[in-house]
Amino acid sequence: MELTKKLEAQIARWNEELKDKSPIGVIGFFLQYFGDQIILSTSLGLEDQVLTEMVLRQRRNTEIFTLDTGRLFPETYDLIARTNKFFGIRMQTFFPEPERVEKMVAENGINLFYDSVEKRKLCCSIRKVAQLPRAFKGKQAWICGLRKDQSVSRFFNKLVEWDDNNGLIKINPLINWTEKQVWDYIKRNSIPYNLLHDRGFPSIGCEPCTRAIEPGEDIRAGRWWWENELHKECGLHKK
Repeated sequence: MELTKKLEAQIARWNEELKDKSPIGVIGFFLQYFGDQIILSTSLGLEDQVLTEMVLRQRRNTEIFTLDTGRLFPETYDLIARTNKFFGIRMQTFFPEPERVEKMVAENGINLFYDSVEKRKLCCSIRKVAQLPRAFKGKQAWICGLRKDQSVSRFFNKLVEWDDNNGLIKINPLINWTEKQVWDYIKRNSIPYNLLHDRGFPSIGCEPCTRAIEPGEDIRAGRWWWENELHKECGLHKK
């Protein structure tokens, strides 16, 4: 799919027409519109757990995938198993290409991401971003859990966007939700979540690149904490 003027105008109309709809209403609209051409991406964060429940409540056979970088927390793997059991599903899991990981480590070291932003982004690209073409094959749209108040770099994201990197429409149903709204939904529906959240980890990625935050810190301060705030994206959500 390519971004044409017609599609650009359609995205603008959707943003206007759906701006007052609830997240579950937005999801329902696009599940019906795209059918099996839409997929949910989950990193097992709180927002993605909420979206998983909202999606499966309305369309049980919607495809859901996650990316296993090979360096996730044990608690994250445990959550994958608990989520599959709770919802009665088997989410797709995409792994990085072994040869590319081996070459990267041989040339740069096992913990290259601490050396520079460029090397960290290389690691994110090989372990995570490079798997997206396989996950998105045959799809026209994807649902993800971005929220405006997660970070400075996400403040200007919209409900419906064009993902130029992957050539498809990106839908952010929770874009205007607060962290409190997310937690309230999790607790109200008894949805499983990563136990690291109870230990000061509001945002969870790979184990060596994530730490707990201190009181008063930004919720994504624990992600790539050695970098400048403006650099803190892995590449999945660049426009």
